[in-house]
Amino acid sequence: MQVLNALKTGAALLAFTAVSFGAACAFQAEVLPGTLPTQNSAIAATRLHQIFDDEWQRTLTENPTQASQLGDRRYNKLWPDTSLNAIRASQAKTRDVLAAARAIDKSRFSDDDKLNFRLFEYQYEADVNEQRFQLHLLPVNQRGGLQDEDSITDVLQFNTIQDYEDWIARLKAFPLYTARTMALMRQGITEKIVHPKIVMQRVPGQIRKQLVDQPQDSPYYKPFRAFAVELTDLEKARLRQEAKSAIESCILPSYRAFLEFVEKEYLPACFDDVGCWQRPDGQNVYSELARRFTTTNLTPQQIHDIGLAEVKRIRGEMEVIRKEVGFEGSFAEFLVHLRTDRQFYYDTSEELLQAYKDCCDRIEPNLPKLFLKLPKTSYDVRSIPDQMAPDTTTAYYRVPAADGSRLGSYFVNLYRPETRPKFEIDALSLHESVPGHHLQIALSMELTDIPEFRRYGGYTAFVEGWALYTEKLGTELGLYRDPYSRFGQLTFEMWRAVRLVVDTGMHSLKWSRQEAIDFFADNSSKAMLDIENEIDRYISWPGQALAYKIGELKIKGLRSRSEQQLGSNFDVREFHDVVLRNGAVPLDVLDELVSEWIATNRRPQ
Repeated sequence: MQVLNALKTGAALLAFTAVSFGAACAFQAEVLPGTLPTQNSAIAATRLHQIFDDEWQRTLTENPTQASQLGDRRYNKLWPDTSLNAIRASQAKTRDVLAAARAIDKSRFSDDDKLNFRLFEYQYEADVNEQRFQLHLLPVNQRGGLQDEDSITDVLQFNTIQDYEDWIARLKAFPLYTARTMALMRQGITEKIVHPKIVMQRVPGQIRKQLVDQPQDSPYYKPFRAFAVELTDLEKARLRQEAKSAIESCILPSYRAFLEFVEKEYLPACFDDVGCWQRPDGQNVYSELARRFTTTNLTPQQIHDIGLAEVKRIRGEMEVIRKEVGFEGSFAEFLVHLRTDRQFYYDTSEELLQAYKDCCDRIEPNLPKLFLKLPKTSYDVRSIPDQMAPDTTTAYYRVPAADGSRLGSYFVNLYRPETRPKFEIDALSLHESVPGHHLQIALSMELTDIPEFRRYGGYTAFVEGWALYTEKLGTELGLYRDPYSRFGQLTFEMWRAVRLVVDTGMHSLKWSRQEAIDFFADNSSKAMLDIENEIDRYISWPGQALAYKIGELKIKGLRSRSEQQLGSNFDVREFHDVVLRNGAVPLDVLDELVSEWIATNRRPQ
């Protein structure tokens, strides 16, 4: 799942106060650098929220494609400025704005603004800490990047002639975007901040799918095949001709240059092994990423050990189901049976897609049993685009437009349906649609009393931990009606437990890719295609996969504590409301919020 990574950057310094408050100019010379004079509550709140507002606008300005995805059309002609100068300037602003926010008198904040500031500081401090690792030098991997930028056409609104004009302008700007991306990757070669060969070997094939013989066959031409707005025949002909010309003169040459660069320059410079430990200061890089993605101070070794314990526990529950269905062979033979017996698979992509839709239809009516509030925005179920499906994972979720003009989308992988078991559909749908990603993210986006960086941003441990937690709600929502679908739920839980072991194994403990694949295959019924794609995802995205299980364990533990301490006063709908009503937060903050709720609702002794 991808969520807008809000607030990577900031707007500047104490001089901000001189712009917003005329009196500031008079006192700035009288205070120590980095401090502000005594402030009343109104001034402190105004300064803080002005920073939030300015920073959100800078986020959109510096990330124009993300702005487009949210429905903000102001930047629809632009690609991100990925030049090193722009990135370094943005990083400097982030450092300055963190100092400016910290200089405000926090004792003057309301309780709500204390939480707002805490989350803002948490995000910015993490961004500043990561700057030294130069992760911006890795703009492309096998799961996305320059080779997949046409996918934005699926979220853009083409309701006016200007929308088409803007897209043509974006096409014409593509060569500069390509050149800047290659410059970043060349700098990565110099700094030895590159991806392993095994994952980047997938990219040339993805680029080649963009190299069509006729411009009108390009995915970038998609908006011009059928116009969504009333135009004259002359206007349609002009726009189509300009689009073809831009694709022929800008898009196709850019991809030819990019293909040559990847094959001749980048791939030879990539690492032969698979772990983050190969980069400069790689062990510290990975430790920082583990902290960022889990919002904890757990070390890679501690996370590895948690993973091993969870794998052992889940394996025991799987063995119970193996015996329940009367399978006579070993656990390993049972996994082979589940991967290969045709009764567990659909024959066609159409049947598989319909099964996902039917599952979502079964979930929806039961949601009020567990939730006080449901999102106003709906979602649809779609197939992952063909050019990316062979190299990506089982499913993902795309957020709705902020203005309500586009639904959320649950994307499912229909490539080779004979490898995608029926018994995984329930758990996967709970995770990606409702009550998982769509319910949580859409509710967060609909909050009106928190700053935009909280509405549209998030913390992976919370977002993915919540979605994994909801997989276990299937029984309460009328799913998992047979032992195989219950095994599917355990398969997905095992998948996330295995991640803790193999991600830390490869990036910190120097496991090989094959060791990671073998460990995964030995403990899961997932198809080998999925296992290999998953392992390659962890290789190119160190630390991210740790968030799911760590977050789920925290939420599950908080529910257990609430049930124990509240007894008959426990209401699962209220618990879910407490977890969700502040948007995504770090796990320690979530613990505090739930603890306050328990204290308020505990029956007097």
